[in-house]
Amino acid sequence: MKGMILAAGLGTRLKPFTDKHPKALAVINNKTLLQRNIMYLQQHNIYDVVVNVHHFADQLTGIIAQHQGWGSNVVISDETDAVLETGGGLKKARPFLQDAQTFVLLNCDVLTDLDLSAMISLHNAQQPLATLAVTRRKTSRYFLFDDHKRLCGWRNVNTGEERIARPAEVLHQKAFSGIHVLSNRIFDVMQQQGKFSMVDVYLSLAASERIQAFDHSDSKFIDVGKPESIQQAEALFL
Repeated sequence: MKGMILAAGLGTRLKPFTDKHPKALAVINNKTLLQRNIMYLQQHNIYDVVVNVHHFADQLTGIIAQHQGWGSNVVISDETDAVLETGGGLKKARPFLQDAQTFVLLNCDVLTDLDLSAMISLHNAQQPLATLAVTRRKTSRYFLFDDHKRLCGWRNVNTGEERIARPAEVLHQKAFSGIHVLSNRIFDVMQQQGKFSMVDVYLSLAASERIQAFDHSDSKFIDVGKPESIQQAEALFL
């Protein structure tokens, strides 16, 4: 198993910290988000990790080298020329990931205690293209799933925008947690180029490929995206 941590974003919601640092180096109880997520992957026997970098890339590469990957084999995917978003970032990292039949992709600014091993086991048993971690929490943007937990579309409840890839009688709104378990077939079927989101990839493939939900609403979870969420994260993750 391999993993990829998405750490290239500008982290604009986390200003003023991100005026001088990458968001992955925000500290929660004496450990950075990056270290916490590398150690989270280790808890599920994932020690080969790709980290993409763009914003203050030298700070990230420096701390990874200083701590020798905190015990993991960490490879850098360099996006200093241009940040490529989630989909473009994954596609650029293909050389590091394509030899793993299954791999994990996660955002550096999420913290959770969801049972990643159980999520991987479900994925391996059912063999979809992708398994997406979701919860019932309130947000502005949702993935939409049918009664069989298969992805059908996406909805922005603030703007009313809706994109349906597979019609279904009943659509269940689920908030995406920024954690994916993927088959390496993703590299053969995603057609987008350059800078693009994994949301666009999934919506373009949902009609023909099985993309399924893994609901972890009973787990601890926080998106450390705003300054006020630092204190909330420190209460949840010691």
